[in-house]
Amino acid sequence: MMRKMTLLLGAIAAMIFLPTMAGDKIKVESNEDLPRFTYNVDGKLTDFIQSDDFPAFARKRRDDVVSVLDRYELTDATTLKGYYGLILNVQMLEGDFEAARRSIAKIRTLEDKPALKLLTGVMFTALMDADGGTGEMSGEAIRARFEHNYSTALSELPWDVVQDSVERSKAGWEIRSRNFYLGLVESQYQEGVNKSGNISGDVADTMIGVRLMLDRLLPVKDNAIAALSGYIDANRVEKPDIWQERYVDLGPTDKAQPVTVAIWDSGTDTALYEGRLYTNPKEKLDGRDTDGNGWVDDLHGIGHTLKSDRTSNLMIPLTDDQRSQYPEMKAMVKGLTDMQAAIDSTEASALKKYLSELQPNEVKAFIEEISLFGNFAHGTHVAGIAAEGNPFIRILVARLTFDHKMIPDTPTVEQTKKDAQAVRDTIDYFKANGVRVVNMSWGGNLSSYESALELNGVGESAEERLAMAKEMFDIFNAALKESIAGAPDILFVTSAGNSDNDAEFDMMYPSSYELPNILTVGAVDQAGEETSFTTFGSNVDLHANGFEVESYVPGGDRMAMSGTSMSSPNVVNLAAKLLAKNPELTVAELRERIIAGSDHMDDGRRVLINPRATIARR
Repeated sequence: MMRKMTLLLGAIAAMIFLPTMAGDKIKVESNEDLPRFTYNVDGKLTDFIQSDDFPAFARKRRDDVVSVLDRYELTDATTLKGYYGLILNVQMLEGDFEAARRSIAKIRTLEDKPALKLLTGVMFTALMDADGGTGEMSGEAIRARFEHNYSTALSELPWDVVQDSVERSKAGWEIRSRNFYLGLVESQYQEGVNKSGNISGDVADTMIGVRLMLDRLLPVKDNAIAALSGYIDANRVEKPDIWQERYVDLGPTDKAQPVTVAIWDSGTDTALYEGRLYTNPKEKLDGRDTDGNGWVDDLHGIGHTLKSDRTSNLMIPLTDDQRSQYPEMKAMVKGLTDMQAAIDSTEASALKKYLSELQPNEVKAFIEEISLFGNFAHGTHVAGIAAEGNPFIRILVARLTFDHKMIPDTPTVEQTKKDAQAVRDTIDYFKANGVRVVNMSWGGNLSSYESALELNGVGESAEERLAMAKEMFDIFNAALKESIAGAPDILFVTSAGNSDNDAEFDMMYPSSYELPNILTVGAVDQAGEETSFTTFGSNVDLHANGFEVESYVPGGDRMAMSGTSMSSPNVVNLAAKLLAKNPELTVAELRERIIAGSDHMDDGRRVLINPRATIARR
């Protein structure tokens, strides 16, 4: 039956406020404490986003956010920036420029990262100044004034501070299109709405952002790219690379011993690391559990499928069609990384052309294909960073499987318990096989469970999804934390995350853990400046290079990738070299040496690893 799009603005469900004294506010200490909103909808989301009814919905969502700010005591800067950012988006849609300027000022005061603090509101201000108060933000003259204003504002910013963020902004603009945004909404959210008839506040915020993009920003896309390109071209001086002078190679004749390092990731192409692999001396590749330890063919490690079933395949298996697309996907990922770095390569040009011609119904296939390749390559890339310059490393592969689909499998308590047991079994395997260091370039949080439930249309309200998600999150989180704590002789190194958030407030696992045998690593660029994407917080112990880091991908090609996934194995690389030279180091001594040998910057906000200085310490 065909259904029309409706929005029941009067039925904002699942909003639970605890009673307070007059004038008091409810204290929020973690993401779990934030109020959830539910908006009942049905019909086609892409039609609704473009409809005349949407502005009333946007105003209602803004009013709900304002009510949270009025009634709750919020100290998490990322949450506050998100709320004020939503308010700003609605103000820009409505043409309320005076209020928008006040919101920009509030967001800027909350921003700690130097580059983002400088760039906050620059583009919107250029657009508002160009519009001159009409609220239309259209027409050739306005677009020309916007480009001039934006170019002028950018030219006044220090290139060495904002380079990374500006180059990423240009790359983001180059892949934006009306078809792409509508395809994203249709592919990701429509199925869940068809089943549940509602969306959360988070999805509502996304929809408001899409409407702003369609109405106000895409019309000036070419002008924004021109302004950013002009600024980049005028300042194209590569940042100094601080990492080469800090790097230390171990040679085969160095006095050192083999050290077993687990790469707990999406799988590793072991053919690339011959001579540097952990080998189980009691196992044979004969399709049987030769040594009786419960794992079949675990010669170089173990694996789990997406459903946490044991597998002897240490790589994500690809179909024949997927293997045939592998060269094309590699080129697309290279094009994307080149665009982010403002490199005008053949691959970048081809990707821009492909995206410009992409239709809404083609977005899902594109994103899932490129995500599958990213997952397929991830573990091999991480392993290469960890092993660089160390003939004594012995890589033990521990494959887990990431979901690459836009709508992931529906989480259940039964599956979560199975996932939790897989975690326990994996860490038990590490303990039984002499692993000294584990790299964990992955993570999750409570919100990831809520999102997966919503995308699958589970739950009558956001509050119901929160309760379901909390049960599953607690099961998995407890198993992971207890298992890591129960392996005190192993150093676990984890990536902080790529969401520009506070890991502790957002309940990120494992990067929010404060355990004596874990190190959490944020990402900086080649000059040691904090990247725009890196997660932060008091629990982030160290920073390492996570920008355009080159390593192997399956098959043997080398490619540059960015993310805290790349910064974490740089710390593992250092830890493995320290242990190779001094295998008697305890976890506490190893951790202390790495931190003490690092460079503490910005009163400790950035703690940059320094392998040369650390290894030279006595």
